[in-house]
Amino acid sequence: MSDRVVIVTGAAAGIGLATARRFAEAGYLVVSWDVKEGEAQANGSFQKVDVTSAESVATAVGEVVGKWGGVQVLVNNAGILRDAQLIKYKDGAVAGTMSDEQFDAVISVNLKGVFTCTRAVVPHMIAAGGGVILNASSVVGLYGNFGQTNYVATKAGVIGMTKVWARELGKFGIRVNAVAPGFIATEMVRQMPEKILAAAVGHTPLGRMGQPEDVANAYAFLASDQASFITGAVLSVDGGAVTGT
Repeated sequence: MSDRVVIVTGAAAGIGLATARRFAEAGYLVVSWDVKEGEAQANGSFQKVDVTSAESVATAVGEVVGKWGGVQVLVNNAGILRDAQLIKYKDGAVAGTMSDEQFDAVISVNLKGVFTCTRAVVPHMIAAGGGVILNASSVVGLYGNFGQTNYVATKAGVIGMTKVWARELGKFGIRVNAVAPGFIATEMVRQMPEKILAAAVGHTPLGRMGQPEDVANAYAFLASDQASFITGAVLSVDGGAVTGT
C-alpha cells in the first residue's frame, strides 16, 4: 500500500473526481471527500464530509490519520456557485440583488472550507516533517467576472491565503500553491448561461473549454517532487484566458 495519502475535497464529480483518479493513477492512497455520495478509488476510501463544519472536518481527518498514518497532500477543491448581479437595475428600478444567502453560502464553502480543512490537516503535516497544500482558485479571482461577486471574492481570497500559508508553513517543509482554472467543462460550469460560456470561450486563445483532467494534471505536478521548489505560486490552467482578456 502506498505511503502517500492525499485528501481531495469536492471529489464526487468534475475536477475533484478527475483529480482523485489522477492521484490514484500516480500511486497515492486517495481519500475522497464530498457532501454528496461519490466513488472510492481502488486504493483509497470515500468519506461524506461537510467542509464548512470544523467538527465534520476534524472527525474525518482524525479517521484518515488513524487509519492511514498521516496526510501528505491536501487538495482543497470543493466549491459551489450561486451567481447573481450585485444589483440588477432595469427600467429605472432595482429588479434584483445578490442575497445574503447567496453570498454567505459561497463564502462558507469556497473560502471558509479551504481554511477549515487546511487548519485541520497542517498539524499532522508538521509532525510528519512536511506536505503539500493545493488550493482551487480561478482565473476569475485574477480578473473578475460579471455576476459573480461572491465567487470571485472567494477565489481571490484563496490566492491570498495561499501566499500567507506559503510564508508561514515553508519552515515546516510544507509547500502551498493554488491552481486557477479557466472555463472547464464540468457540470457546475455548464449551469452558467450559454451566452456567458460562449463569451468565455471567445476570450480563450486556445478557443475551447478545458477538461477536468487538465486541472487534475496540474495538481499532480504541483504535488510531485518535480515541483519541490515551487510554493506560493498560482498556476493558471485556462487556455490563455487571462492573456485573452
